Amino acid sequence: MQSQQVLTYGQQALTMMLMVSAPVLLAVLVVGLLVSVFQAATQINEATLSFVPKIVAAVVVLAIAGPWMLTTLVEYLRRMLTSLPGVVG
Repeated sequence: MQSQQVLTYGQQALTMMLMVSAPVLLAVLVVGLLVSVFQAATQINEATLSFVPKIVAAVVVLAIAGPWMLTTLVEYLRRMLTSLPGVVG
């Protein structure tokens, strides 16, 4: 296996990780920003107030985008495993 192939596979893995985790991270980021603006506007400085909406948003996004995430990861793993004999041998 050449070093260029290793770097290509590593880059593909990082891209896949970012693509699959982006919906959850973006949803939690938006909800956290909205809660922070609400806390600043109402001057409620409760640290635990932001956790529950973030968890609810993450669960909702996982329920909606979960099948797509799983399908994407399974297809990526299938491609990697089928290309393994050609790379090693």
